[in-house]
Parts: sequence; C-alpha cells; structure tokens
Amino acid sequence: MAESKRVLSKTRSRNHTLALFLLLPLAARAQVSLSTAVDLAEKHSPAIRAARAEVDRAAAAVAQTRDAYAPSIVLGSSVGPPPYGFPLGNPDIYDVNADSLLFSFSQPDYVRAARSGLRAATLSLKDAQQQVALDAALDYVELDHDLKEMAALDEQRGYADALLKAEQDRVQAGVDPRRSQLDVELIAAQIDEKRIYLENDADLMRQKLANLTGLPAVDLGTNPGSIPPFPSFSATAASDQQSADNNPGVGAAYALAQAKRYTAFGDGRQNLRPSIGFGLKYQRFAQYQNFEVYYHNFQQNNISAGVQLTIPLFDPSLKAKARQSAAGATRALADADASRDTLNEQTAALRGDLRQLAAQQRVVQVKSEIAQADMQTIETQLTTGPGTPGATPVTPIEAKKSHIEERERYQDLLDAEFSLMKVELNLLRETGQLDAWVRSSLK
Repeated sequence: MAESKRVLSKTRSRNHTLALFLLLPLAARAQVSLSTAVDLAEKHSPAIRAARAEVDRAAAAVAQTRDAYAPSIVLGSSVGPPPYGFPLGNPDIYDVNADSLLFSFSQPDYVRAARSGLRAATLSLKDAQQQVALDAALDYVELDHDLKEMAALDEQRGYADALLKAEQDRVQAGVDPRRSQLDVELIAAQIDEKRIYLENDADLMRQKLANLTGLPAVDLGTNPGSIPPFPSFSATAASDQQSADNNPGVGAAYALAQAKRYTAFGDGRQNLRPSIGFGLKYQRFAQYQNFEVYYHNFQQNNISAGVQLTIPLFDPSLKAKARQSAAGATRALADADASRDTLNEQTAALRGDLRQLAAQQRVVQVKSEIAQADMQTIETQLTTGPGTPGATPVTPIEAKKSHIEERERYQDLLDAEFSLMKVELNLLRETGQLDAWVRSSLK
C-alpha cells in the first residue's frame, strides 16, 4: 500500500511539472529534452492509465478483504397496513442489522493474497512506465540520429555540388571524360536518395513522439545535450540475477504467483475448519397491526445479538475450488519462472550484441578519424604544396573528394553509434535502470 502511494505521489508531482511545460509557447516547444519527452509520454500513455487503474482496483481489494472483520450495518423497513385476522410476519417499522466476521482460518490468507496482488499491480505500473519510457527514448534517439545525419548529408551535398561543377567545367574543356562527371552525379543522387529516406524516417519519429507525448509533430526537434552517457554493463552471471531482481515485470509475475498461492491456502482451509461471525439486530414494531391482541407482553423495541459458528463438514464444491486455486498458483509460479528465464536469455543476448557493436563502432570510429586525417593532410598540401620535391600536387578536386569521403565515414559512425544506443537502451530496460538513466540528465 505504501509503495503504491509513493508511485502515485511521484506521478502527480510529475504531472504538475508537465502542466507547467504545456503552458509554454509553441515556439519554445520545438526542441524538447529527452527527460521531458519521457515525462510527457508517461503522462499521456493509455497503458499507464490502465495500469494505474489496476493499482486502485488492487488497493480496493485489500480494503475489501480486510474490512470483512468490520461490521456491516443495514437499515431496513417493512411497513404495511394492519392485517386481516391473525397477524403474519413481524410488525416491523424499521430494523437495523449489523454483521461481521470474528474469526476465519481462510481470511488472513485472503488478506495476504490481496496485498500481494497490490504489489503485483504496483510493479506492473512501474513496468508499463519503463516500457513507455523505452518507446519514447528509442524514438527520441532515432530522431536525433536522423537530424545529425541529415546535417552531415547537407554538408556532403555541398561538397558534391562543388565537385560536380568542377567536373562539368573539366568535361567541357576536354580535360576529363564524361564518365568522371557521371561518377560525381551518382554520388549526388545517392546523397539525395539517402536524405529522402532520413526525412521520411524523421517525420515518422516525430509522429511517434507526438502520439506518445501529445506534442505537435510539426518542427519537433531534439536536444542532443539532454541524452546522458550510458553506464557500463557487467557481463557476469551475478549481474544477470540482479537484473532479474530489478526488473518490475518479473517482480510483478512473482508477486502475482504469491497472491495466487495465498488464495490457494485460503481456499484449502475452507473445508472442515470453523468460521465465527457476530450478529446484532434491533427492530421497532408497529402497534397498529393487532399483535398486542394475539401476543402477551408485546413491546415495540426489540434487540438480539449472537455469535454464529459454521463448520463445513461436507462440501465438494469447496474441495474442487481449492484444487482449482492450487493449480492456478502452480501455473502462475511456472509462468514467473519462465519470464525470469526469458529475461536472463534476452539480457545475455543483449550483452553479446553490445560487445559486438561496441567493437564495430570502434572500427568505424577509427575509419572516420583516418578519413578526417587524410582530409586535413590534403587541405594542407593544397595550401602549402606537397612538401616533397617532384611529388604530384594536390588538386582542388581531390580536396573536395576527401571532404565527401570524410562526411561519409562520419555518417557510418553515426549509424554505428545509433545501433549501439538501441541495444544499450533495451539493456537498460531489461535491467530496470532505464528510469534512473533518463533522470540522470537532470543532474
């Protein structure tokens, strides 16, 4: 119960901050930070609203099972006209009935089951929040990647246009063949093709973020500085067990299995075990229904109280229900174990992918640095000369080609970094660290 209140209180404080954000002018919303996008997505998500409703329902279930020990008070009335002849029934003006459970072998188990159900609902809410955060973060970093790569493509297209102009002049002068110009035109066409693909993907990411956050998709941009660095991940078996313990989805599965187990205990204790209840009843009788004629010592005010003992000696339906609950508990525990094993397998696969992509990213990074060094060398030689007697001087065309090559290697690096980030985000989600990573950007 306390955990659910903390989750709901945290959500309400976020909603207050997000409400202030929504009051900002549209121009200020063009560039949104990662943490703000995640907060808005969690506020706007139907899945989170449904999970929050499940927490409320589970909290009400706890109160219902616990309040079985509290008296229920009912007020009733059966007023009617005077009877003809001998009076039938009670001359009841009104009556007050109070009933409560005093003792039951099963009810404590039902209370424990409801509390475990509340914990499962709270963990499911946290799991839904992390899934929405993952969706928002993946769309955000992909949009950021698209914007960075489009900026690099624009620079590359500028160098390609300059190179194309130079080649056209050389072809018209008869210095180079037409094939040289076609090679440059192919480079420009490939740049245009890739940019169209990135524009479409960026528009799709904007629309996805708009659907998640409720922000307008038009001119929605990212703040690269709001993406925090990723933590280092351990590859030990102990870390996988810790990941399973921190994953709210797996925790919710085990909490649900525990709830079903307590329910099975309670249903199993319904047979051959007594339950004790308390009852209190007050009735006020009418004097106009001739009861005082037929009954001596008639009085208007009447009260009775007592304790009821119930022992189910033979009830096949209770035994069948107990078997059904036990089977359901066994199935829930098996499902929880399966979800834990699946999580461990997925985590191990992600760790392997992370190592492989990190190695690939390092290779691409070195290639990008080599291309940048070659470009700087060619630019220097273009300005100061080759520096070696008899060496062929560098031409402006070679300089432009080096710029195009450098931008292409830089785009390869952006692609490698984005592939690595996707795996890291999924690994953060599996290990239960995604929310802390997103909030770290606020520090």
